[in-house]
Amino acid sequence: MTALVEARGLRFAYGGRTNWRRRPTDEWALRDIELSIARGSALGIVGESGSGKSTLVRVLCGLLPARGGSVAFDGRDLGDWLRTAPRTFRRQNQLVFQNPASSLDPRMRMRQSLAEPTRALERRPVPIEEMVGWLAAVGLGSEVLSRYPHQLSGGQLQRVALARALSVRPEVLYADEPTSSVDVSVQAQILNLLMDLRARFDLTLVMVSHNLVVVGRVCEHIVVMRDGQIVEQGATVDVFDEPRSTYTAELIAAAESVAVRPGT
Repeated sequence: MTALVEARGLRFAYGGRTNWRRRPTDEWALRDIELSIARGSALGIVGESGSGKSTLVRVLCGLLPARGGSVAFDGRDLGDWLRTAPRTFRRQNQLVFQNPASSLDPRMRMRQSLAEPTRALERRPVPIEEMVGWLAAVGLGSEVLSRYPHQLSGGQLQRVALARALSVRPEVLYADEPTSSVDVSVQAQILNLLMDLRARFDLTLVMVSHNLVVVGRVCEHIVVMRDGQIVEQGATVDVFDEPRSTYTAELIAAAESVAVRPGT
């Protein structure tokens, strides 16, 4: 499989342009990230809170500017994409946020929210039949179209967020902690849905999670982050069976359950 997303020597620091260049090494939110994501693969990015997982996917998506190094998508520099073809890049790289309710306007019915990405990125009206098809792909019925966010459950909101992302036919779907805002009883449904959508729409999936068990179920490759750096990466089965870093071994040992293993 060829690389679709690549980061080389990637660095990022929060703050204005007058401050970030002078930051000491331990204040970088991302430091010297080397990463290659193969087309059609599923990659899990794991680590504790504050390790840089969400920051990394936001830089890869172009939502935060790299402060050093480079990011490329489909062999083309990210900066070039954003200067010359930003709508195309946004359409091909979709991010589902950790809290789906935060990305939905509480004053909008779902039919309005669902149409937003297509109207913004493809500049065309969206027929109701098309929206019904998106909802069906994530296991929701047409009755959702008339509802507001507060009238939906956490699981339903997560499915709507996925439908919105899929509506513009992305190549890469970034899912930031996709099960953290739903009940335990719904988590398995969301994971199964992600696996189904990946296969059905030929997606490259990048999933952020603090839960190694979740990543082991969905992703065949894994990146372990700590303090803004990658401490280990490789095939998920190999990382679980023979972790090379003490930190990774500690994360595996601290997982709530070992009943679900990679490939099971």
